[in-house]
Amino acid sequence: MAEESGVSVFTDVPESTSTRFNTDVQANNNFNGSGLPGLKRRGQGHGSRSWIKIDEHGNSKVLELDKATVMRHCALPARDLRLLDPKFIYPSTILGREQAIVVNLEQIRCVITADEVILMNSLDACVMQYESELCKRLQTNRDQPDGLPFEFRALELALELTCLSLDAQVKELELEVYPVLDELASSINTLNLERVRRLKGQLLALTQRVQKVCDEIEHLMDDDGDMAEMYLTEKKQKKEDYLNNDLYDQADIFGKVRGAAKSAPVSPVSSATGVQKLQRAFSNLSSSKHGSVSASSNGQENIDQLEMLLEAYFVVIDSALNKLSSLKEYIDDTEDLINIKLGNVQNQLIQFELLLTAATFVATIFAMVTAVFGMNLKTTVFDDPDGFNWTLIITGLFCLVLYIAFLIYFKHKKLFPL
Repeated sequence: MAEESGVSVFTDVPESTSTRFNTDVQANNNFNGSGLPGLKRRGQGHGSRSWIKIDEHGNSKVLELDKATVMRHCALPARDLRLLDPKFIYPSTILGREQAIVVNLEQIRCVITADEVILMNSLDACVMQYESELCKRLQTNRDQPDGLPFEFRALELALELTCLSLDAQVKELELEVYPVLDELASSINTLNLERVRRLKGQLLALTQRVQKVCDEIEHLMDDDGDMAEMYLTEKKQKKEDYLNNDLYDQADIFGKVRGAAKSAPVSPVSSATGVQKLQRAFSNLSSSKHGSVSASSNGQENIDQLEMLLEAYFVVIDSALNKLSSLKEYIDDTEDLINIKLGNVQNQLIQFELLLTAATFVATIFAMVTAVFGMNLKTTVFDDPDGFNWTLIITGLFCLVLYIAFLIYFKHKKLFPL
């Protein structure tokens, strides 16, 4: 890495809040003019993006870096860094790697190391809030540390802003959905149905986003190995202690060998014996180091700190998910109520159609009788002056009795209540 060789690739543009997003040319000049040998100018090259570097003291800088530089600095593969590409839409992801944590939570896309955060620059309000809040917290806690490592403080703020943002969107959707559903339940029309359809689409999209964040946090909580992998400060400290102890032991062994060579007489047998002892010493040293590292890696990692942090935000995001579930159930209940109402109206229309069909049938019989007697037929009915009237009365009574019979039959078959 560039920092281990004595030169840092992130020693360039000073932070300026007023001209933060108008300093691309200045950032390129400062970055390319830092005196790094063999460094190509990437300010106008392909693949360069605007990043914000925030160190552990709360200082931020705007940089123009390409993907390869970030990959080398953070020891990340290309597939992990591709998750942060704004050209593509990836679900929320938190990945723990050897030297970094890759965070893709809604609009917050960053790489967290043991001593800095490399945040993808954006005009989004959530990104700007993350930068300002993280700098403020780091500067405030400089004299009063809260006991959390740097990477956990950066991760906690990303989770906090993401959960608060999603919870605010859920509350806003609730305030919009409930009145529309109540209005639709009382008045079913095309306008209200279209509004509910649009809001239901927003609900499904928001539920998927919240569910993905909830699943990602739950996955981390269920996997102790992934949580142990995210202790970057501890791993960095162990690595530095191991290298220092290794150098000290090597210097001590070489000092003893040189002292023995000066004090003892030189002979072929003693020289061979000294070389063998030196080889055995190096062998014992390497085996003891390997054993200590294996014991440390195989032992139970202290992940309680990260687990409690994740549990706190899992409760928040799970509460938002429950609100969305309740909202979806309310929409389903309203749809069921609407279907019941529409079914009731349809049943009433069918009942009215049935009554109308029976009445039409009876009226047709009456009309047929009158039509028959209205023809020029030779019958004795017309000999009696009241004969035709009695015919009409009898036919009418017959039709009425027939219609009542139809109604009794419909009631017996329970086609509609009477």
